Amino acid sequence: MNLNQVTLPVKNMPEAVAFYQLLGFTLIVDTPHYARFECPEGGSTFSLSLESEPFTNGAVIYFEHQELDNWVDGLISKGIEFEQLPTMERYLWKEAVLKDPSNNKIKLYWAGENRLNPPWRVN
Repeated sequence: MNLNQVTLPVKNMPEAVAFYQLLGFTLIVDTPHYARFECPEGGSTFSLSLESEPFTNGAVIYFEHQELDNWVDGLISKGIEFEQLPTMERYLWKEAVLKDPSNNKIKLYWAGENRLNPPWRVN
C-alpha cells in the first residue's frame, strides 16, 4: 500500500495555485475546481479542491527538504511570510510554519534519519 495524495480545500483556486507554484511545486492538473501538483523530488503528489462553503481544516501538511534553511530564505525573498522560521523541535525535526492563502497549515521541515527512525521508534 502507498499513500496516493492529500487534497486540501481552498477558497480561491488561482490564488492557491500561484502560492504552491511559488513554493516550487509543479502543476500537473489545472481546472477551475481542482488542481494537482507533483513534488520536485520523489513521486508524491497533492491536490487542491475549490470549496464554495466555509470550511476549517485541522490537518497539517508537511513537505520535507534537506536544504530547509536555504528553501525558507528563498521563499522569504519571494514574499512568503512564515509564522515560525526553521526551529529544531523536541521530536528532532527542524520545522518552519506557514499558512497558505486559504489558511491551511503547512510545515516545511527536515528530519533526516529521524523521520522514519527516531530514537523512540517502536520495533
